[in-house]
Amino acid sequence: MSRPSRITPAALARGALVPLIAVAVWQALSSSGMVNPTVLPSPGAVVVRWWHYLLPADPYDPAQSWLAWALSGEMLTDAYSSLYRVVLGFVVGAGLALPLGLLMGTSERVYGLMDPLVQVLRPIPPIAYIPLAILWFGLGNPPAVFLIAIGAFFPVLMNTIAGVRHVDGIYLRAARNLGAGSLTMFVRVILPAATPYILAGARIGIGTAFIVVIVSEMIAVNAGLGFRILEAREFMWSDKIIAGMFTIGFLGLGIDIAMNRLNNHLLRWHRGLDS
Repeated sequence: MSRPSRITPAALARGALVPLIAVAVWQALSSSGMVNPTVLPSPGAVVVRWWHYLLPADPYDPAQSWLAWALSGEMLTDAYSSLYRVVLGFVVGAGLALPLGLLMGTSERVYGLMDPLVQVLRPIPPIAYIPLAILWFGLGNPPAVFLIAIGAFFPVLMNTIAGVRHVDGIYLRAARNLGAGSLTMFVRVILPAATPYILAGARIGIGTAFIVVIVSEMIAVNAGLGFRILEAREFMWSDKIIAGMFTIGFLGLGIDIAMNRLNNHLLRWHRGLDS
């Protein structure tokens, strides 16, 4: 079996090529005056705004007091608020989906009872629940966590069911021939074989949770990256909007890399990888 690819300078250079070209084109459009800077600010203006968004002004420093309007220091607070909601909502959604998925995957009776309801609810996007979430929970973290939990629930659920129901029959027959009971069969055969599917569902689920948190923050809360982007729109701060979008992108990339590394670590046995 092949090892997972390692990050090398050459790989980093290849990965950075297209983003650098995109930034160069963006800068060229901004410098040429073809685009209104209020609509599409230059990359440099976005970087400056991002830096101001990150650094707080010191109210006790007279030299910085006049910068208080620009140096907000909101980014760390907003990023923490968004990540807190993502993690909490994902834990709730995945915590409900995992046992239900295992039960539906192993029991035909439970699958027959629950699958029609699941298939009716699954196509409904989480944002369609926003009015109900506000009616049920009001404003603040509860409706946001509710929406994120819905967004994470179905990817984890469907992948868990698929993983359990697609266990190779050879493994099951071999375990039965060796005298394995139902509990041993589940713990030693079905659950390990379904783990790759479950982890894939968790990776998709947490990505979906990060999408949903931005939408929910634009409506139900007064802190977070989504809220800050909506606030910037009210003042036509395009540079701050784009800075917030890139912050979301980098946080999402970091979460995905962490999930990928966790998957590789937990699935060393499955891929034949050395520790």
